[in-house]
Amino acid sequence: MPTDVIMPQMGESIVEGTITKWLKKPGDRIQRDEPLFEISTDKVDAEIPAPASGVLQEIKVGEGSTVQVNTVVGTIAADGEGQAQASAAKTAPAKAAPAVPARPTPAAKSQPAETKEPPAPAVSEPESGAFDEHARSSPLVRKLAREHNVDLSQVTGTGLGGRITKQDITAFLEGHHAAPSAPAPASAPAPAPRPATPAIPGDLVPMTQMRKIIAQRMIESRRTSAHVHCMFEVDLSRIVALRNKHKASFEQRHSVRLTFMPFFVRAAIIGLQQFPIVNASMENENIRYHRYINVGIAVALDWGLIVPVLKNAGDLNFLGLQRGITDLGERARSKKLKPEDVEGSTFTVTNPGQFGAVFGLPIINQPNAAIMGVGGITKTPLVVTDRDGNDSIAIRSVVHLTLGYDHRVIDGAVADQFMAFVKKTLENWGEDVG
Repeated sequence: MPTDVIMPQMGESIVEGTITKWLKKPGDRIQRDEPLFEISTDKVDAEIPAPASGVLQEIKVGEGSTVQVNTVVGTIAADGEGQAQASAAKTAPAKAAPAVPARPTPAAKSQPAETKEPPAPAVSEPESGAFDEHARSSPLVRKLAREHNVDLSQVTGTGLGGRITKQDITAFLEGHHAAPSAPAPASAPAPAPRPATPAIPGDLVPMTQMRKIIAQRMIESRRTSAHVHCMFEVDLSRIVALRNKHKASFEQRHSVRLTFMPFFVRAAIIGLQQFPIVNASMENENIRYHRYINVGIAVALDWGLIVPVLKNAGDLNFLGLQRGITDLGERARSKKLKPEDVEGSTFTVTNPGQFGAVFGLPIINQPNAAIMGVGGITKTPLVVTDRDGNDSIAIRSVVHLTLGYDHRVIDGAVADQFMAFVKKTLENWGEDVG
């Protein structure tokens, strides 16, 4: 009997998931626990492993479709049986074509992909709006086609029902010596488009599941919290010199790269221990003072933003913070996070400075009462005072730290005192780097 592949429940509160990418196609051999498809939920984006070894017999739910948990999205058969049935599945729609109404319908995210629709001719569709690319391709495929100026009517679909897959696009590009996959910058001249391909600036592209969730959470946070921001300039010269001195030996001893982030997180933790209201959250008309410090670390991904959580961060030493931050970032980018990895934060740190921003005004990550933004580290002329009170101008490494806080919970004076404490901690850092 074939093994059903189901949409997993990624956490108690998760009721549905969106298939964003199939990593195998019907007829491919697969080993148990090998990544089979990718999903997006309210909590995380994740790779889902195969429940059994064998051959992917059938894909029942296509890319871009959203289904309830425990829905069967595909089947895996034993090697011999699977190869034969997968081949039959590819040809079956063509035989059944006369019995199926030729009624192309755009694939809705809330519906499984049709597996019995007749395959459309490979190249014979007209180049006008009569060609319904939505009926034969997923959002991912259409995105790739737009990026490479590919006319989908010229691509032969090898998927179920003649659907065009990512592999079909790749094969088409390889055969036509297409341009690189990255879209050209707006200021650069674009490759000559095919007449039937719409211009990229005029496209209306559906939001991804993650983008929808981010939009919803940001609006909810703005409506929930009374946002206020304060910014502090910090002389980071001592820490920059310390990191430059120890980064090579640190990586050699601990097999992890030394970054600036654990310095900021550690300074924030010490500040939160001194000012616990900044680590609190609001529950109805009450304020919850948390016994623990769970630091959310915002991670920018190619496809969005996620905030995995460093649990019990107050109990970690400097090395533990660096390892935890590195681990969360790597698992976020490789889609290995679990739902519990993004729950339970009490304070958040985000780092827009890694992309060159001088500072940012971050939106609070609910239900936190505060979020600290780390700007870029730049060399700046500063007035410095020596022990005798003499002033001089020196080139220093400076960072701007921003605290976004909920004024319902935290008063401005407390927010400023907290940030002044963080500033002092960073500017007077000892020799401790793990």
